[in-house]
Amino acid sequence: MNAMKRLRLLNKGGLFLAFGLFWISLNGFSQEVKLTRQERKEARKAELFANFHILDSLFESKSFVLEADYLENKYGDQIPVSSMVNFIMVNSTNGVLQTGNTSSIGYNGLGGVTAEGSIGTWKLNRDYKNLNFTLRFSILTDIGSYDVLMTVNAGNYARATITGIWPGKLIYSGHLNRLDGSGVYKGQRTVI
Repeated sequence: MNAMKRLRLLNKGGLFLAFGLFWISLNGFSQEVKLTRQERKEARKAELFANFHILDSLFESKSFVLEADYLENKYGDQIPVSSMVNFIMVNSTNGVLQTGNTSSIGYNGLGGVTAEGSIGTWKLNRDYKNLNFTLRFSILTDIGSYDVLMTVNAGNYARATITGIWPGKLIYSGHLNRLDGSGVYKGQRTVI
């Protein structure tokens, strides 16, 4: 009999415990946690600081892709593009500059150009106060030598200006991604 009484008490206690947890969860979800303006500002600052360190590790490893959402010419005309085929890739000592579109065939089989070669100069500046980077590097390819000036902020907005031996420039605007997390498609290497 003693065991039966304990079993009934446990069942009643278990029911009470389950009801109590249900009540707590109902109250917990019914109340929205509202952050103050200062708390939101501090949370955003912490997020940007963490992003800054992630981006710094990408630059240090020389292993990243700038996936372009827009291309811009020297006149300031911005054209939305597919980031899958418009990118700047850096992989250790090699780099790729590619333009393309998904509806035509060009020198690279993607309606554009793929310049691939070795990276020459490399200069990275970190701005710890404003949480952004400025990177200058050069790429020597079969179709010419190109200088790249890239700025990236902690919000992962990236902008790169490409200049070469010919007059003019091309600007890539988009975001940075890890090589293994990128969905870019490299076309055929353009050779002149």
